[in-house]
Amino acid sequence: MGYSTAAKNAMLNTLGGLVTHISLHSGDPGASGENELSGGSPAYARRPIAWSAADGGEIVGDSTYQFNVPAGATVAHVGFWGAAEGGTFYGSDALYAEMFDGQGLYPLTLVVADLNG
Repeated sequence: MGYSTAAKNAMLNTLGGLVTHISLHSGDPGASGENELSGGSPAYARRPIAWSAADGGEIVGDSTYQFNVPAGATVAHVGFWGAAEGGTFYGSDALYAEMFDGQGLYPLTLVVADLNG
């Protein structure tokens, strides 16, 4: 049984209220948020996120996000969290993997949670 678009929108609006921060991960975060980046100067940190109202079974982040990435790190996933540190991990999405030889910035320009696929 599939969910109607109205049901998907209701679920995503609830999730959008719970997910307040996004993170970067070097590998699959699994079910608990493993492989989150750390370190660097300036230091890596999660970024706050606000979401659009759900429409058509998806929600979209409100901005472009800049992350400090430490030298030697690989960015491969974005994670969804309920806090700036610690907190509840709600899930992840794969990104096109990018390796950083030196300290750098990773711009994340579009964050979408989609229940249609």
